[in-house]
Order: sequence, then C-alpha cells, then structure tokens
Amino acid sequence: MSRLTALIKKEFFQITRDPSSVLIAFVMPLLLLIIYMYGVNLDTSKVKLGLKFEDTSPELSTLMVSFSTSKFVRARIYQNRDDIYKDLTRGKINGFVVIPNDFLKNIQNKKTAQVQIVTDGSEVNLSNYVKNYPLSIIRQWISESSYKNKFTKPLIEAQIRYWYNQDINSHHFILPGSLAITMTLIGMLLTTLVIAREWERGTMEALLATRITKKDIILSKYIPYFILGMLSMIFNVFVCVVIFKIPFYGSYVVLFSVCALFLFSALGIGLLISSNFKDQFLASQSALSIGFLPALLLSGLTFPINSMPEILQNITKIIPTRYFVSFIQSEFLAGTVWEIVFVNSVFLTVLGVLSAIMVYKNIKTRVG
Repeated sequence: MSRLTALIKKEFFQITRDPSSVLIAFVMPLLLLIIYMYGVNLDTSKVKLGLKFEDTSPELSTLMVSFSTSKFVRARIYQNRDDIYKDLTRGKINGFVVIPNDFLKNIQNKKTAQVQIVTDGSEVNLSNYVKNYPLSIIRQWISESSYKNKFTKPLIEAQIRYWYNQDINSHHFILPGSLAITMTLIGMLLTTLVIAREWERGTMEALLATRITKKDIILSKYIPYFILGMLSMIFNVFVCVVIFKIPFYGSYVVLFSVCALFLFSALGIGLLISSNFKDQFLASQSALSIGFLPALLLSGLTFPINSMPEILQNITKIIPTRYFVSFIQSEFLAGTVWEIVFVNSVFLTVLGVLSAIMVYKNIKTRVG
C-alpha cells in the first residue's frame, strides 16, 4: 500500500503540474458541448421558401400572412416565375410554392385545389421539410377559415402525442449522447498519454528499477485518472442540465454509477493503447483512430445501429460507447429504466474487466 500510495501521489502531482490533463478533462469537453449545442442541429426551423400567388383573390391575403408569420419558414413573395427559378438554382431559396389562379374557386366549389411545390432535391431531408411545411400551413389556414365546413369531416382523426421529448428538440438527445463521445475521448486520452509520457521522459526506467509490480503500475494509473474523469463527468452534466437547460428525468446516483463502469472500460482501452507505444504523439493518434472515430460513427448517436450492415452491427458490440449512449439518452429523456440500466451495465462491466486483463498482460516490467 505504501508503494501504491506513493505512485498515486506522483500521478496527482503530474496532473496538477501538467496543464494538458486539465485541458483534456475540462476545457476540451466544454468546447465539444458548445459545438454540439450550437453547431449541430437536426431541427430545420427556418426553411427559405418562395411564394407565387397566381390567384390574386383578396381572401388569400390571410394565407400570405400565415406563411409570413410561421416559425418554420422564411417566406418571400415573388411576382415572376423566372426569378424563382434563378433563386432556387443559386441556392437563395430551398423551394417554392405556387398557388394557381383557380385555387380559391376550387375550394369554394368543393373541388380538389391543387398547389405546386418545387423543392431542391440535393438535400433529401431538407426537401422533405420544404414539402411538408407548406402543406401544414395551408391545412391550418383552411381549418381556421370559413371554408372548413365545405370539406367532409375525415373518418379518422389522429391525436399525436410525443413521449420523452415533448418539445421535439434534437438537442435533448444529441447532448446526452455527446457526453458518451466526450467521455470516451477524455478517458482514452488521459490514460493513453501516461505510460508513453513515462517512457519519453525516462521515468519508466527509474520506476522499473524499484520493486514496483504490474498491479502497482496499473492501479496507480487507473485511480487518479478515474477520479479526474468522474470530476469531468460531473462538470459536463452540470453544463448540460444547468447551463444548457437539458431536461433530466433519471437518477444522478444511477447516472454516475454507470458512468463509473463506462469510464473503467474507457481508461482500460486507453492504457492498453499506451502500453504499446513509447511516443505520446503516436499514442494520441491511435486513441483518436481506435477510440474516438468508432465511438462517434458506430455508437448509434450519429447513425442508427439497426440500419448498419450486419458486420458493422457485430463490431459495435465491442464498443463501450454503444452501451453508454443507449443508457444516458434513456436516463436523460425517459428516466431510470432498470432493464436498460442492467443490460448496459453488464456489457460495460464485461468490457472493462476484459480491457483490464489485457492491460495487465501487456504491461512490461522490464526494459527491453
């Protein structure tokens, strides 16, 4: 215990004297959270839309107002179709709507009123918004106008309710999921550099000249950076919940308990990488390519795992971030679901133990 205590003190001294650890644990995740909060947005709330009213009936002035006041579109009235085509080609608008000259007449005569909607198909998701938003605005205008009784009441009326994300705000699931990516990067980078740094500075040879054991080396690397990683996680959750106002419906005890399991596996992978390199640059680049990129692309945060090829779905089973993304999004949006907590905790524990065993076998206690 005296040797282990001395080694842990040494690591804490290195953490306090080396600003890179503090930058990795607190500054970098803050920058990533700001990027995910303000730079990544899956909600298209302002579609640039062109409007051409060939029907000049005074009654349609309220429809123009509906388009102008909608929070989903940024409407611009055109008088000439050629101008619309030019602006769509130049990317100044995402699409346009043409109200034909018989639009109001057909509505008054209980006939089908046609509307032309042209979208820029180069961005598929955006073109779907351009198609759906004008239709919703027109339907809403009809339901609030005097023409609503001219149409047959639909046989089925759907009442839509959103569970777990009532505001339909993509940040409510992007930011919790990004915590898993951030903690993966933090956990791996913190431990990826420690052993490589020892070799670069020549202190590893001095340590190996003592009666230090593999267990001492591993625990002295795990414990300090585990504490630093948990402090970083507390800081990240504070930023999400208090500063960015992301709703949290789960239990903080459960959240940080599962986070400890995830950090245990992430630190283990980082130590495994670090034990194979004696150069900090190579170790950090390996951590980014082996840890961060698979965590970002194969965790289910960016792309649904079920839509991936089967071989990639099998690869995701050995990525700890996959299980932490599933857990933390559920914890933030739906609360503590014990089945999700249990399943993901088991997988994280198994991966953490396996990584620790591999680190123990891979650590060298001899210079050579």
